[in-house]
Amino acid sequence: MSPGLLGVVVGHGGVAAALVAAAEEISGIRGALSPVTNTGADREELERRVVEAVGERDAIVFVDMPSGSCLFAAMRRLALRPTVRVVTGVNLVMLLDFLFHREQPVEEVARRAVESGAKSIVAR
Repeated sequence: MSPGLLGVVVGHGGVAAALVAAAEEISGIRGALSPVTNTGADREELERRVVEAVGERDAIVFVDMPSGSCLFAAMRRLALRPTVRVVTGVNLVMLLDFLFHREQPVEEVARRAVESGAKSIVAR
């Protein structure tokens, strides 16, 4: 496993695996991101998947949407852990920023991820 924070990407269908694969391909960094899907999972199973993916690591849980089953699964079980942050609206830029700065404190990495992810959304 890579040093630093763990990133867990939680999403509907295949979105988490696709984002992780793209981020790894672009960055060349493997093992720092773990995808979790809600496919075929009821609430309890999805919570179990998220908690298992995080384990006891310091982590940022990136969720695809700002509400719904994926967010609720992460928040119900991890919200009170001081070394875990949940960030919604995951995008590829956010994950790349995470990969290159995951050695920093969890609060700083979460802040940077949100900032870089938001800045990457533009209309032209």
